[in-house]
Amino acid sequence: MGGLFRLWGYEVLTAATERAARARLAERRRAPDLIVCDYHLSGGATGIEAIGRLRGALPIPAFLITSDVAAAESAEAAASGIHVVHKPADAKILRATLRRLLGTGGREQ
Repeated sequence: MGGLFRLWGYEVLTAATERAARARLAERRRAPDLIVCDYHLSGGATGIEAIGRLRGALPIPAFLITSDVAAAESAEAAASGIHVVHKPADAKILRATLRRLLGTGGREQ
């Protein structure tokens, strides 16, 4: 997915864990424009939890990628301002979601 976003002209930072994401973001010294996260993470954590921690107090747009989020989890995500994209995600849906969440302030070329 990172490669696809790069192909569309976005600057992408990828990380396999929340800890790695935090370290990479600290190196860059600025908040991300958007967070994209899988719902199921290692150690039983959820993407909703990880996005909340990565956001901190900043209103960073985010979306979850998932194949099986239940209605309760979708409601929890929506209450947190997190959009949900279901797998397998069509490239057109991904691109439309990126554009909608980033608005005109995105990094797309």
